[in-house]
Amino acid sequence: METVQAAKEVNGMIAFTLVVPELQQLLLEEAGKAGIPVVDIMGPMIDGLSRLFQREPKREPGLVHRLDEDYFRRVEAIEFAVKYDDGRDPRGLLRADVILIGVSRTSKTPLSMYLAHKRLKVANVPLVPEVEPPEELFMIDNKKCIGLTIQPEQLNNIRRERLKALGLTSRANYANMERILQELEYAEKIMKRVGCPIVDVSNKAVEETANLILDILRKGGTAV
Repeated sequence: METVQAAKEVNGMIAFTLVVPELQQLLLEEAGKAGIPVVDIMGPMIDGLSRLFQREPKREPGLVHRLDEDYFRRVEAIEFAVKYDDGRDPRGLLRADVILIGVSRTSKTPLSMYLAHKRLKVANVPLVPEVEPPEELFMIDNKKCIGLTIQPEQLNNIRRERLKALGLTSRANYANMERILQELEYAEKIMKRVGCPIVDVSNKAVEETANLILDILRKGGTAV
């Protein structure tokens, strides 16, 4: 082996992190023949962890780099979700893997962050009767868009609690039932215009809704 020969020429030693048993054995044998000292850096730790967790190591080269790639993709997706949250920049809709649309307090932001941890680039757009949706919303593939709706009574309760947390009166128009019905009706019209699947988030945890969305995406945008 070239490595063993190079170490022999400089009277050196070999420290290695090989995870494939056959390669480990080959290196140990060749180094032993040449009288080169060797140190297995990761072997004892892997063996110790294997005994502790009673699981066999995968012994696949390159897993660390694959984990790094996965980590950076997740970070990129999270940064994307933050940048294009709440319709801040409609240009992000054309670059997103998923676009969430719905009225205020339908969990658009929490869902965006949850899906970002699944390495999906998510943008979301609030639907408000007085504000025309960005034209980019009608340019995207409708299979990438998910409409979020909710039962009026539950939305009313959520908005009342939100106002209370902000120190505002629950009589504000934001929590007015007539206003809520108007918003939901408007949002439904926009969703039908886009032609996207619609998910009812009523009484659902973020994780549950996110799994529904992922299932829809896997099925190619089938409505639920």
